[in-house]
Amino acid sequence: MERLLTFFLIICAGGTYVSAQSGRNRPRVVPSPTPANPQTYPDTEPIQRNPPTLGGAVRGQEQGATQGDDERAAGDDSEVIRVETNLVTFPVSVLARDGSFVTGLTKQDFRILEDGVQQEIQHFQPVETPFTIVLVIDVSPSTRFKIDEIRDAAMGFIRQLRDDDKVMIVAFDEKIEVLSPPTNDRWALQSALRQLDFGSGTSLYQTVDRLIKRELRRIEGRKAVVLFTDGVDTTSRGASYQSTLRDVAETDAVFFPVRNDTFADMGGYGGGTQRGGGYPTGRRGGSGSAIGTIIGIILSGSTQGGGQTSGRSQGSTRAEYETGRRYLDELAAASGGRTYDGSTDLGAAFTGIAEELRRQYSIGYYPEKPGQPGEVRQLRVRVMRPNLVVKAKTSYIVGDR
Repeated sequence: MERLLTFFLIICAGGTYVSAQSGRNRPRVVPSPTPANPQTYPDTEPIQRNPPTLGGAVRGQEQGATQGDDERAAGDDSEVIRVETNLVTFPVSVLARDGSFVTGLTKQDFRILEDGVQQEIQHFQPVETPFTIVLVIDVSPSTRFKIDEIRDAAMGFIRQLRDDDKVMIVAFDEKIEVLSPPTNDRWALQSALRQLDFGSGTSLYQTVDRLIKRELRRIEGRKAVVLFTDGVDTTSRGASYQSTLRDVAETDAVFFPVRNDTFADMGGYGGGTQRGGGYPTGRRGGSGSAIGTIIGIILSGSTQGGGQTSGRSQGSTRAEYETGRRYLDELAAASGGRTYDGSTDLGAAFTGIAEELRRQYSIGYYPEKPGQPGEVRQLRVRVMRPNLVVKAKTSYIVGDR
C-alpha cells in the first residue's frame, strides 16, 4: 500500500513539472510599442495632423505659439505648411511673330512686374486642367444672315474641346437667356444651339455685366468667355462701355471676343434697329423670309440707300461699329484674351480659341506689398526670349479677402 501511495505521489509531481515546462514554451502576446513621435526622427517630415485653417495671414508672419512650435520642430521654414489667400494667378499666352503658340517654356523664362516692381513667381504650370467655356452669342437682328454658320461653327468649336471641358451657352438680344448651364453633354449643347432665335435690340454691355457679376462667380476653376457679336450695343440699361471694362478687371475669366462685322450686311437698310423696336424674326435658326425682311425694312423706317425716313436708328453708323470694335479689343486686353475676326472665317476663329486655351500657361505670385481692397494694380508679364509676344492681364483689383 505504501508502495502504491509513493508511486502515486511521484506521478503527480512529475505531471506538475511537465506542466510547468510546457508553460515556458507558450508564445507570449506582447503589445505593440507606441509609435515614436515623428519629430524624434530627423529624416522624417512632420505630419500635418490638423487641417489648416483658412485666414488672412500674410506670407512670413508668425501665427502664434502653434505655428512657432511647428517651425522649430521642422527645422526648415520651407517644410512648414501655410495657407495664404493673397495669391494672384492668371493665364498667359505666348506667341511667335507668325502667330503660332509657343510651348515648352519654364518659370525661369518669365518675369512679372506689379506696379513696376518685379515679383517672385510662386506658381507656374502649363495649363492642362479642364476649363469651362461660356459661349455667348449675339442673336440680334444683325446676325440673322449668318445664323446657320454661327450654329455650325459653335458646334465645331465644342467638338474640339476635351471630354471633361464644360460649355455654357448664353444668347442675347435685348434680353439675356441662358440656353444651357455648364455641361460636357455634347447632345444637350447641340440641342441648346438649335434654340437660337432672334429678337430685337442688342444689350451687349448688360450681358457682359451679368456674366461678370453673376454667371462667372458660380463657376469654379478655369473659365473663359467666347463672345460672338459685332460689338454694337443699342439697348443696355444699368451697364455701360466703361463700367464693364472696370468690372472685367475683377474677374479671373479670359474674354475672347469673336467680332462679326455686320455693317455691310445691314447697310442695305440702314443697319441696326430702333431702341425698343426690331425686325420680325425668322424662327429656329432660319435666316428669315423675304417677306419678313421687307416688313423689317418698313418698320425700321429705312430706305435702300441707308437713309432713314423717321428718327435715328441705333447701331446704324460706321462710327458706332468702330466703337464696337474698340470695345471688344479693350475687353479682351483687360482680361488677358484677344479678339478674333469672325467676319471671313468663323470656323477658323473658333479653332484658334480652342488652340489658345490648350497652350496657355498659368502663373501666380504673392504680392510683395499688401494692397487695400479696391486698389488697382498694374501688371506686366515679360518673356526672356527674343521675338515672342505675350498676352496676359494688364491689371487687377485687390479684393476684400
